[in-house]
Amino acid sequence: MKKIFYTEAAYVAGTVLLALGTALMEKADFGMSTVVAPAYLLYMKLSQSFPFFTFGMAEYTLQAVLLILLAIVLRRFRKSYLFSFATALIYGFALDLMMKLTAPIVPSMPLRIILYIIGMIICAAGVAFYFRSYISPAAYELCVSEISAARSLSIDKVKIIYDVCSCAIAVLMSFLFFGFGHFEGVRTGTFICALLNGILIGFFSRAYDRLFDFRDGLPLRKYFEI
Repeated sequence: MKKIFYTEAAYVAGTVLLALGTALMEKADFGMSTVVAPAYLLYMKLSQSFPFFTFGMAEYTLQAVLLILLAIVLRRFRKSYLFSFATALIYGFALDLMMKLTAPIVPSMPLRIILYIIGMIICAAGVAFYFRSYISPAAYELCVSEISAARSLSIDKVKIIYDVCSCAIAVLMSFLFFGFGHFEGVRTGTFICALLNGILIGFFSRAYDRLFDFRDGLPLRKYFEI
């Protein structure tokens, strides 16, 4: 029999895992995941002039822009978009906390490889949890689910397309911010993520559905569906 896993707990697990995985990948320094690479580049650029500007701040700033673009593309604005921005804020604070916790780590090359692999897997596991909660996920995941529903496409396929587009934007930002031939935040690991992230999320999604029966623990779903 499947074990009950509350959707609210899936939201919390998704937030913590995604923040931890992102911090580990940043520490590995093989390039950020395709989804967060643009925000990481924004953080690297602005923090040079504004030291108080954190990775977390870059995340919810960029996600606010992304939500506005989503509303324009789909020609609608839902209350869940506001909740998604609230999630972006929570995730941004969690990410800054994880960055501080992992800051003392000085990894050797073998440890960097391990941190990268673990970070990528943890991020995928976190995103898959987000997709099983009614609470609005961060803008990245919300865009994938909204476009998937609006166009009747598989979430896995939309996720892969989104990752590839995000990767291309990150490469362009790297060139604009730091010059041609000098990659920052976009490296071999970023391109690996672009190819594997959607596959890993699909794997964890199927595994969760086999193992767990996701149910609401609180009567709040109706407030997030408008």
